[in-house]
Amino acid sequence: MPDLNLNAMSLAELRDLQKAIVKAIANFEVRQKTDARNKLVILAHELGYNFDELAALGGPKIKRAPSTKIYRHPENSTITWSGRGRKPAWYIAHVEAGGDPEALLG
Repeated sequence: MPDLNLNAMSLAELRDLQKAIVKAIANFEVRQKTDARNKLVILAHELGYNFDELAALGGPKIKRAPSTKIYRHPENSTITWSGRGRKPAWYIAHVEAGGDPEALLG
């Protein structure tokens, strides 16, 4: 691999190099995944199975316990938030206005 003097390159050359690197990484990842899939197809065949049928089975589903906290919109109680994930705008606005988050529990 030739030595690259990045400090001597222009901005356009650096951006071109960056694009080429991103593309090379993406191509490498595709090749790796394809190779892995091919190995799994061979292994499934050796064990007497069809890979596509095995892949369709999927893994065990992870069951989450239902959230015990349900926050309700202060003006429209049909709009709720479980307390998981991204906070909704109405919740953030309520808290920023000095409102108590516990007051939204329903």
